[in-house]
Amino acid sequence: MTHVITQNCCTDAACVAVCPVNCIHPTPEERAFGSTEMLYVDPRACIDCGACADACPVDAILPEDRLTGAQREYAAVNAAYFGDEEPEPADHGPNFHAWGSPAFERSLPSDFAPLRVAVVGTGPAGMYAAEDLLLHTNAEVTLIDRMPVAGGLVRYGVAPDHPGTRKVGDTFARLHAHPRVRMYLGLDVGGDVTPEELAAHHDAVVYAVGARADRRLGIPGEDLPGSVPATTFVAWYNAHPETAPDAVGLSGERVAVVGNGNVALDVARILTADPEALASTDIAGHALEALRAGKVREVVLLGRRGPEDAACTRPELLALKHLPGVDLVVDDHDPRIGARIDAAGPEDRAAVLRGVARHAVDWSLPPAPGRRIVLRFHSAPVEVIGDGSVRAVRATAAGGELEIPVGMVVRAVGHRGVPVAGLPFDDSTGTVPHEGGRVAGRPGTYVVGWIKRGPSGGIGANRACAAETVGTLLGDALDGALPTPEHGAKAFRRLVRSRNRHLVDARGLAAIDRAEVARGRRDGRPRDRLATVPELVAAARGGRRLLPLTR
Repeated sequence: MTHVITQNCCTDAACVAVCPVNCIHPTPEERAFGSTEMLYVDPRACIDCGACADACPVDAILPEDRLTGAQREYAAVNAAYFGDEEPEPADHGPNFHAWGSPAFERSLPSDFAPLRVAVVGTGPAGMYAAEDLLLHTNAEVTLIDRMPVAGGLVRYGVAPDHPGTRKVGDTFARLHAHPRVRMYLGLDVGGDVTPEELAAHHDAVVYAVGARADRRLGIPGEDLPGSVPATTFVAWYNAHPETAPDAVGLSGERVAVVGNGNVALDVARILTADPEALASTDIAGHALEALRAGKVREVVLLGRRGPEDAACTRPELLALKHLPGVDLVVDDHDPRIGARIDAAGPEDRAAVLRGVARHAVDWSLPPAPGRRIVLRFHSAPVEVIGDGSVRAVRATAAGGELEIPVGMVVRAVGHRGVPVAGLPFDDSTGTVPHEGGRVAGRPGTYVVGWIKRGPSGGIGANRACAAETVGTLLGDALDGALPTPEHGAKAFRRLVRSRNRHLVDARGLAAIDRAEVARGRRDGRPRDRLATVPELVAAARGGRRLLPLTR
């Protein structure tokens, strides 16, 4: 029997570090690491010890005999990655470095004074950087987030029907109460405090602020009511305080989603899911009620290119084939589509669509009975049409253009970074210019995650990204290149309390968690999310007049 890596794989390689027989690939030392969609277990080498499953932060690794439904396909997916290759030798070799011991020097000399490092952003990128500093140096870390809760995209970007992926947040949560961590949630850098003030109180500042804007389509009508970016839709079903409960309307039977990346697939799944199945997740309460009352029965995913170039990963596309009660259809309006699917090799995305129903859809007709997702390739939107609100989208077709009646358009064509106060910004890439994570022209200032490399890569990609940035930071410390802070930790605490009296610390964050879990328990749900800043702050205070800030 062997273990199998399934859809939820986050590729952070925690499993690689604990495997005693080196059967999980690609490893961080291999060229393919970072370019594959997931990691794979070699069934010929696996000894079924289960160490990888214990280490996996997202519950993506299961014994083969426990795979159910769509998961069974992943046994073949794992085996196919290795093909006819011989298994790798069990000995990792003298140069192997588990994630706990990266290949470059991580520690500072014993007589080196502890660094005070501020990490702005508590999503995966920021938390991997904080973890690296806390585990391998004696640094003191100040965790800052503009929201009154931690988590970033783990809390506000992961779809609620992917609870395993959300579990990576539990791994990060253990750091919140670390004795060398101070937490200031609800603090806006650039608003409550300036970047210069932040730098003046720390040896180094690491910005992990992500890419929170959406990319534009640049077509007429994209700002009509009923045309929303996927960033808004995802924030809506995840109860983001900056997105109103009525930001999304579901009065139409058909929705067009522009794009076919993983986020587009998330949107399609949530819109076509049985609301009662979502009731067992932590989806926002207002979103659950809107989906229960909504009329959406069909989602069409518009992709500019062919099935071989779909932007989603194979695991997510594979899962789309097995949604309970949802039909998956390929709109066979262009002869190139079927030909590419039939000719696809076993490792190609298009091969996943073999066996999926293919026929030309008559868009003049209302959606068919039941619920379905339609994949329409070689079809780019050219205009969103409506009089006061969306009623159709005009898209390219093999013979020119056609009009698809829809009640809503969701634009899922990618994220984009926004300028960070006080830092240089490359508008063409939506990133902060850097060298190995060091911000150009700003000694002591660093970036990590999507604001560093652009919106690419999943959760696990941030681990290697953070390792590079922290390595650069520590190298600068050893070289004496870090500016000397003008003020200490207590002075920073006094400063932020004078600017913002509603901050949340680790105790307050734990109180929010307890409150949400208790609210959910009443309705048989894992949690009922608090959806506004006042609600979150009130839960953190726990009835106290002022929230005390602790280490």
